[in-house]
Amino acid sequence: MTSSTNPVAPNPPGGVFDGTLHLYAVRVYYEDTDLSGIVYHANYLRWFERARSDVLRMLGIDQRAAIEAGEGAYALADVQLKYLRPAMLDDDIVIHTRCSELRAASVRMAQEAKRDGETICTAEMRVGFVAPNGRPRRQPEAWRDAFKKILDDRSPGEHA
Repeated sequence: MTSSTNPVAPNPPGGVFDGTLHLYAVRVYYEDTDLSGIVYHANYLRWFERARSDVLRMLGIDQRAAIEAGEGAYALADVQLKYLRPAMLDDDIVIHTRCSELRAASVRMAQEAKRDGETICTAEMRVGFVAPNGRPRRQPEAWRDAFKKILDDRSPGEHA
């Protein structure tokens, strides 16, 4: 039991870096599943987005400040998903995120959803930095420098 003078509040979920690899844990809840008890396909995109947002936060990239200052925001420009195995209610999933290419206005990332070490879904995507009018814009130099720290240019088949 906690006292009213010292309430305990949990921290929001967050990931960790293992070298250049970012790991983000999610659990499958009832709301994530369809009538057959299998995770609905769109929820993988949500999990991947949460993990990418956590990568940015951990790199010190303040998306909200950039949006509020009218500088721009990241937008998903291209994504390819492969569903390999179904996730089910109560599964513990770890999202693996790698930054595979850095360009002036975009970043390519590879993500995997894994259950007990087995890949169940993969995503290859390009995320572009866009101005408020929706046109591509160079990422801030400090953000590019942050991404350089986690750039992993191995091909997807080389990742363990």
